Amino acid sequence: MTQSPNALELVCADFKAALDLLRRLGMRLDVIYPADDPHDAILTQDGISVRLTSRPDAPPPSDGLPAFRPEFVVTHAGTASGEGRAGMHYRDLIPSRLGGRYIASHIAIAEGGPVADWVHFHRIAVQLICVRKGWVRVVYEDQGAPFVMAAGDMVLQPPGIRHRVLESSPGLEVVEITCPALHETFADHDMALPNGEAGPARLFGGQHFLHHVAANAPWIAWHGAEAQVTGVRDATGGIAEARILRRGVLPVIAMPAHDGELVFGFVLEGSVRLDHCGDHPLGPADSFVIPPGEAWNMSEMSRDFRLLLVTTGSLG
Repeated sequence: MTQSPNALELVCADFKAALDLLRRLGMRLDVIYPADDPHDAILTQDGISVRLTSRPDAPPPSDGLPAFRPEFVVTHAGTASGEGRAGMHYRDLIPSRLGGRYIASHIAIAEGGPVADWVHFHRIAVQLICVRKGWVRVVYEDQGAPFVMAAGDMVLQPPGIRHRVLESSPGLEVVEITCPALHETFADHDMALPNGEAGPARLFGGQHFLHHVAANAPWIAWHGAEAQVTGVRDATGGIAEARILRRGVLPVIAMPAHDGELVFGFVLEGSVRLDHCGDHPLGPADSFVIPPGEAWNMSEMSRDFRLLLVTTGSLG
């Protein structure tokens, strides 16, 4: 342990156990990171601040965006997951993080019921969550009463918006994509949610909150497939786009080269064959990343095939 007049650093071997102990002793959790495998937190009590860490030499989150390093990635279901923030289990879908630019996680809550979450926010450039299985009840700053997200629904969480996960069904699964990969979760102890409704014009960091309800969204023909319109492009001001794809009338989905950054696909249901740098049979919960500037195809789609496809522009 190191010490200054009002700040302490506590290095521990078992981060979760040490964090639980400090909170039982009455310390308030203010910051924790990273969400998928926490190893750093800041807690306060009576004017004293404690930095708790199990990795004292790990670099802190950057104020800017790390350099984008494109890479072709295929990740199959069944790879190991670990316990992350608020008891949720995270499976890493982009191990390289594309240079630290993006993180994509397959998140599960096995038991269901109330979630040990708190009102919090993130300093991010883009963050999108899509439900794969089950349901989850959430609440967001200035968005009215809590609401339930079902399979196929998604939210765009703009920078700085306060939010909280309240409860979930057993076996909840969601996919979360965030830029940058390493970012803090900041607690907001002064805000109680729900806090009213500000209307759709409210901006958070230049973006609008978006709740996409799959049951209400139309399907349109798109590159040989059918795509569900989500409104993510408009909500982010063109920074990102997200679509749900299903099999269309053509046997092949031919995708042109993307001129931005991220091209991320996650198989929500069914099966498909990805044609890029070889043939890659994909099934439920498999995912991939295509480097920008490279065309790719999908074929042999099952009748129940559903794919989450997320792309981003050049973020600078």
